[in-house]
Amino acid sequence: MSIRPLLLLATCLLAPCSRADPVPNTLAQRALACTGCHGKEGRAAPDGYYPRLAGKPAGYLYNQLLNFRDGRRDYGLMSELIAPLSDAYLKELAGHFASLDLPYQPPQKPTLPAPELARAERLIRSGDAARKLPACTACHGERLTGTQPTVPGLLGLSRDYLNGQLGAWRSGQRRAQAPDCMAQIAKTLSEAEINAVTQFLAGQPMPAEPHPAPALAAPAPVRCGGLHP
Repeated sequence: MSIRPLLLLATCLLAPCSRADPVPNTLAQRALACTGCHGKEGRAAPDGYYPRLAGKPAGYLYNQLLNFRDGRRDYGLMSELIAPLSDAYLKELAGHFASLDLPYQPPQKPTLPAPELARAERLIRSGDAARKLPACTACHGERLTGTQPTVPGLLGLSRDYLNGQLGAWRSGQRRAQAPDCMAQIAKTLSEAEINAVTQFLAGQPMPAEPHPAPALAAPAPVRCGGLHP
C-alpha cells in the first residue's frame, strides 16, 4: 500500500470518510492520524500518557519518529503507523507539529515534602559532579523548555509520562542514537531521585517564554547521539 492511502485509512478510522465527502489532501488533515492519541492539535492526551507534540523542536520530533520506525523505541501502534513513511515525510510531519504554538495544561501539584523537591531542583539545575550527572538545564535549557534543534522541553509533561520514559531508559526499552546519554543518566539516578525530579518538573508552571531556547548555551556536557537531526 502506498503512503497516502495508508494515511487516509488511518484518518478515516478517526473520522468516518465517504466517497461523497473526500478527505482534503493537506498535512494537517493527515496529521489527524497522530492527534487521535496525542490530543487535539497535538496538545497531549488527557491521561498524560501520550505526550504533547505541539511546539517541540522539529529535530527532536523527527528523531523520535525515526527511533520508532527503526526499532530504538518500542510501541507497536506508532511503529506500524509510520513504518512505510520516508525520512522526508517524517521530517515534514515533525515540522508541522513543531510549528504549532498552543497553550499548555496547568501543572500538577507535587505530593513530596519541600526538602525532597529542593534536592530534586538542585540535581536538575546543578547535576552531581561526583556521579558525573550533568544538570538537566545544560541541555534542556535554563527555562527547561528545550533547546533547538533537537532537545525537548521537560515542562508541560505529566509525572506519569516522565516516570515512564525515565523508567524505559533504565530498563533499555527506550533507546536513542548512540551514544545514548539519557540511558546512562537514567541508570545513574535512583528510583527515589527519579520520582522527586519528575514531581518537581510536572509541578512547575510554564515560564512567560515557553518556547525552546535557540541553541545550547555551551557545548553539551556529555556525548549524545540525538543532538543532531
